[in-house]
Amino acid sequence: MNPTDRPLVLASGSPRRRELLAVLVEAFDVRPADIDESVRVGETPSGYVQRMAREKAAAGGHPGWTLGADTSVVLDGGILGKPVDAEQAIDMLNRLSGRRHHVHSAVALRGQDGAMAVRESITEVAFATPDAAWIARYAASGDPLDKAGAYGIQGAPAAWIRAIRGSYSGVVGLPLFETAELLRGAGFDPA
Repeated sequence: MNPTDRPLVLASGSPRRRELLAVLVEAFDVRPADIDESVRVGETPSGYVQRMAREKAAAGGHPGWTLGADTSVVLDGGILGKPVDAEQAIDMLNRLSGRRHHVHSAVALRGQDGAMAVRESITEVAFATPDAAWIARYAASGDPLDKAGAYGIQGAPAAWIRAIRGSYSGVVGLPLFETAELLRGAGFDPA
């Protein structure tokens, strides 16, 4: 069966992932996965994002091709998830300030037969040291609350990103090179 006989499903509600996938695939459905995203005891950042991507791709039982993705900010070996409030966002941003950290982004493609392929990108990000007033304003804006590590590189925090080494799109939430590689391997013709 041709991969395009059934539409590709993106198992994510992230508007950023939708925008990025639209660069590669003209038409796809969006069906956010509802899974437990807790980190398991002793789980590595790579193990965690790859497991999350696989579980998202497997959730929902869609009979066609399903793409799942997950992104985590990692500082000193620990995963910084999404902050629950402005206070936690301030804490995370202060911890990242003036330091380098890594962003792990995994993508999984589940085929119609249930077979799963996974790819991961790891990007190093060098954060400058924003002043306390900027951090407080950004945290109060609410923007950090749906973002791993309390920041989105595609928004205002870009003014504080000194350098990245790796995949910009991976930091945003969907590594395009790895995603295109999976799609090509499955017979899709990404842009």
